[in-house]
Amino acid sequence: MNDNEQKLLFLIILINMKAHCDTVLEELDDYVAQLEDIRETVLSTMVMVNEIPAPTFKERNRANFLVDRFSELEMLNASVDEKDNVLGIIPGRQGDRDILVAAHLDSLFDETVDHTVTLEPEIAIGPGVSDNSLGVAVLGTLPLIMDRIGLELDANLVLLGTTRSLGSGDLEGLRFVLNNYKRPFVSAVCLEGVRIGRLSFSSIGMLRGELSYRIPEQYDWTKFDSVGAIVDMNDMINRILEIPLPRKPKTTIVLGQMEAGTSYNTLPTKARLRFEIRSESDEIVSKLATHITYLAEEMTSKTGALVRFKEIARRKQGGTDFSHPLNTIGREILKKLGVTPRITPSTSEVAALIDKGIPAVTIGLTKGENAGELDESVEIAPISKGLAQLVALLKAIDMGCSNES
Repeated sequence: MNDNEQKLLFLIILINMKAHCDTVLEELDDYVAQLEDIRETVLSTMVMVNEIPAPTFKERNRANFLVDRFSELEMLNASVDEKDNVLGIIPGRQGDRDILVAAHLDSLFDETVDHTVTLEPEIAIGPGVSDNSLGVAVLGTLPLIMDRIGLELDANLVLLGTTRSLGSGDLEGLRFVLNNYKRPFVSAVCLEGVRIGRLSFSSIGMLRGELSYRIPEQYDWTKFDSVGAIVDMNDMINRILEIPLPRKPKTTIVLGQMEAGTSYNTLPTKARLRFEIRSESDEIVSKLATHITYLAEEMTSKTGALVRFKEIARRKQGGTDFSHPLNTIGREILKKLGVTPRITPSTSEVAALIDKGIPAVTIGLTKGENAGELDESVEIAPISKGLAQLVALLKAIDMGCSNES
């Protein structure tokens, strides 16, 4: 084949691919209408998922529920691995490629919290419904969703409920699968309950850290003239806030949680501060971590308290470009649905996929409020659009619309 023939063949492939992608967009309205009926199934599954507590490192009961669901739907290789990840496969017509669809099983809320879900006409309310019981519920009903619209793909769909994703879990479950799965994934879609319109295809540099403060039992209060852990930790917070941060690359330090003290009349001897360093530069993340380590060592030296810095989790900066075909078709799907795309970097599952060089995107399935609170909620009506978005994106990936030329 000469050069002209190769150019002609390439042009024909591009024209055919454009036609396929246009077909995906044209079918979106039909998808939304057809998936209205299955929304109740998704909601009932979400309620069952949510009412099984699954704090990070304790996801086994929720994993058992999901693997049973995969087995009921006759998915191939439905199984739970040693990290409690749940895997099931929807075989494709050809089966020569694997597309990953993932949702994290773990929740911010432990077993002491009432996980009951309240269903109202327009919203569902309960701790963890958006992060990430709805995502897991969609994963557990995806075969039914595909059957409802008659969608069959050439590629295999590998459905994965991941564990140990949040906090100190540091995406351990997903990383384990990526290091051990025998075949490469051509692309991946990560499911989060909220917010529809979200497209996360890049990861910012991030370090999640913890500062602990403890006064020894044989502490000489007179010598160090201390008034307890709260005052000293507050001084540490002020020192952190005084650290100069660059505007470019964009960098911030988020102080997320502080714990100290037991009562009105007792000097606190322990404190803990949890925080995140976020930056578009991995180098700056490391430099700031070193700076905070020095602050901890300095306070230990000055006060006699034991102040320690511990790294909980870290993410590398990276991802695909805005113009990557996967991200382009993702935006087009949302626009066709009448949803404004929200391009936001992520520190969630997509970060582990980026580390492996897998084109990946995290999407939201509906609208919601009060994320991370006991009255966390998701809106019911937009779920149909969220489902339509997902199946259209999977079909586009299967057709090659997300491939780089």
